[in-house]
Amino acid sequence: MRNFWVSTLFVAAVFSNVFAQRPNKPTSTEIHHNLQKLNFLGTALYIAAHPDDENTRLISYLSNHDKAHTAYLSLTRGDGGQNLIGSELRELLGVLRTQELLAARRIDGGEQWFTRANDFGYSKHPNETLKIWDKEKVLGDVVWAIRNLKPDVIINRFDHRTPGSTHGHHTSSAMLSMEAFDLANDANAYPEQLELTSTWQPRRAFFNTTWWFYGSRENFEKADKSNMLKFDIGVFYPELGLSNNEIASMASSQHLCQGFGRVTTRGSQDEYVELLKGDLPTTNNLFEGIDTTWSRVKGGAAIGEILYKIEKNFDFANPSKHIPELVKAYTLLQNIEDEHWKTLKSEELRALILDCAGLYLETSATAASTSAENTSKLNVEALNRSSQNIVLKEIQIEGTAIKLSPSKVLENNKRENFSMDFPVPNSVTDSGPYWLTEQGSLGMYIVKDQKMIGKPETPSAFNTRFSLDFNGIEIEFSKPVVYRHSKPEKGELYEPFVVLPEATSKIAEKVLIFSDSEPKDVMVNVRAGKDSVSGQVKLDYPSGWNVYPKSKSFSIQQKGQEQSLTFKVTPPSEDSEGKLSPVITIENKTYTKELVEIAYDHIPKQSILLPSEAKVVRVNIQKSGEHIGYIMGAGDEVPESLKQIGYQVHTINPNDIQKGSLDKYDAIVVGIRAYNVVEGLKFKQPILFDYVENGGNMIVQYNTAGRWAKQFENIAPYGLTLSRTRVTDETAEVNIVANNHSLVNFPNTIRESDFNGWVQERGLYFPEEWSSEFTPILSMNDEGESPTEGALLVAPHGQGHYIYTGLSFFRELPAGVSGAYKLFANMLSIGKNEVKSESEIKG
Repeated sequence: MRNFWVSTLFVAAVFSNVFAQRPNKPTSTEIHHNLQKLNFLGTALYIAAHPDDENTRLISYLSNHDKAHTAYLSLTRGDGGQNLIGSELRELLGVLRTQELLAARRIDGGEQWFTRANDFGYSKHPNETLKIWDKEKVLGDVVWAIRNLKPDVIINRFDHRTPGSTHGHHTSSAMLSMEAFDLANDANAYPEQLELTSTWQPRRAFFNTTWWFYGSRENFEKADKSNMLKFDIGVFYPELGLSNNEIASMASSQHLCQGFGRVTTRGSQDEYVELLKGDLPTTNNLFEGIDTTWSRVKGGAAIGEILYKIEKNFDFANPSKHIPELVKAYTLLQNIEDEHWKTLKSEELRALILDCAGLYLETSATAASTSAENTSKLNVEALNRSSQNIVLKEIQIEGTAIKLSPSKVLENNKRENFSMDFPVPNSVTDSGPYWLTEQGSLGMYIVKDQKMIGKPETPSAFNTRFSLDFNGIEIEFSKPVVYRHSKPEKGELYEPFVVLPEATSKIAEKVLIFSDSEPKDVMVNVRAGKDSVSGQVKLDYPSGWNVYPKSKSFSIQQKGQEQSLTFKVTPPSEDSEGKLSPVITIENKTYTKELVEIAYDHIPKQSILLPSEAKVVRVNIQKSGEHIGYIMGAGDEVPESLKQIGYQVHTINPNDIQKGSLDKYDAIVVGIRAYNVVEGLKFKQPILFDYVENGGNMIVQYNTAGRWAKQFENIAPYGLTLSRTRVTDETAEVNIVANNHSLVNFPNTIRESDFNGWVQERGLYFPEEWSSEFTPILSMNDEGESPTEGALLVAPHGQGHYIYTGLSFFRELPAGVSGAYKLFANMLSIGKNEVKSESEIKG
């Protein structure tokens, strides 16, 4: 994956709260563009439910055309979705999608906010959504966002008036927005928030409507638009060399794990918003009638007089000439009473001063991580690329006593370098997503610090405060400590500088299936967070299980290295489930976390600390066959899961499939969404069907309906039509409608009880129509809906069998759901005469 740095963009990341990114290096035209934003005192808040719900066209338009402070409030982090670029799911997927949202905001100029709502998967009605989310808490988070951002205009992505017609999360986001619109100004609502913020009443609320909500373009053309505003969001920005819809396309393309990479578009394009609350503007200006000048705040007129003059007479050849006046405006800004605008505009103005002076301020650690009570070496660079008189008075690591006082004149284009040894305090908190610090519920994350609620990510572990003197006026600038390094194949790279434990542990296999009473070797990897680490590791284990030895010693000399320790784990004779948890003891301290790193080129590297554990399951599973060919789709962990029950799984590149090349496999499994994302499969369908006809088993897992080329209209050897039907309740009753079919009897007997303990959902994108050759095996439905029988279909084809299933095995197998393993083993064994138990295959 290539880096996606958009160097031509103004990188409007003043408020993106993204740490450890490449430094902002705007051109003169981009500086002028940011100056225009500085001179606009108005805010818009866009509200929806998930990453990718946001309309980047409208966010970019508000930010870059109107010049408004624009924020996107995504109620969730998208934890319940799928991942097209890797295997991260659930909480880890939420971390990835959070960073993709931040990457999008760096491009379209918006700011990113969240609530504590956990995306628990697809929901069919807001009643279910708001019950699982804890409505009062999520509503309070929306109120909190409004009170802090103080938007003049709120825009909902979805319609609050149509519950049950779309994803329950979508409708809920709009319903909560409508309720919060008035509650934010009610001092009796969530009064505890008012110790940290103040009430606020937005002026207007809109619904960002489109033809899609009317069913067709024809219906929308006929709709009454008297309560709507229309504006062309395809405008061109000469200063940026880009049109608004080009910026929007690049922003939405950051949602790579959802397959949103797309070509840029240009040209005129209409956008509509429907008034929901407040007064309707007479023009297409959403801020009509709202004072968005510096006169909006008491004492602001004098500031505006300076800044408007700079904007009008901006010197593109020498922006630094404006620094004395910018500093004067900054001094006046510190005296205004309105804390909201003072905080917001001070941050913007400080960034503008740095950019006009070409000031480069950076503190880089010599390693990507540190640990408590360790000493890190920091390198500081300060460079003034202007003729302005600037003195570097002080450099301090915020929150510590570590500082330098150079009091040094920064001469034009003369780099000044400093170094300092930084003893990391014992009180420092380990890095990682703040919302994952405590175990949350199905629908909510736990965040006890009110000031953290809404933030997109955990603030940088350490920041450097630079005190600069501009001809007698001292201004402080804060920069995160980063790790800057290079790789021959990638060039200069930036990473967050993070705090990690001195040791972490990991069991590589997150689910361990024991199909008999024989012990298994379980490997624990210990990773050093600093040099010269030694201690003991033991395994906590469930009752009835045994582990030998009780503990093992480790000693690691270099930071970042790992040592593997092997324990022998013996299960009980009867069915049992539980967890293995490594515990590291170093002197008198214990560590129980696993370090998970997420590294993609389009986001900063993420370091996540999660409880180190693995699920152990004792269940009797029989199966037939040994060699499984697996065609990967959008990315899942099913191959690793099948290895757990003794199969040898071979990943197949579709381009390598030739006539007869599949005959060596007992079954071919096609991964999730393979027909949506693997282009080469379209040439291999005849060979796959020949494999089945000659006696092979082919299992196709869920695909998204209607998202493939015509070559894939027949993904099965017989008629099969996919739909959007899904059963979202993981506890929904499952009925076996083909009780005598081998799929539920051979080699394992499948009962309704085998569908207990499923996670997130039963399945998705079930077929709605199929030819008579198929036999439906299961029936299920969500509450209030008619039963559907498309979850698991099997058809004989020649001497073999073709199976299509929308059951969410990609979630159930990695979660260690024993019934899912038994059913998948039956699917792989269908038509086989010889049945072997796990011990027989291994023996």
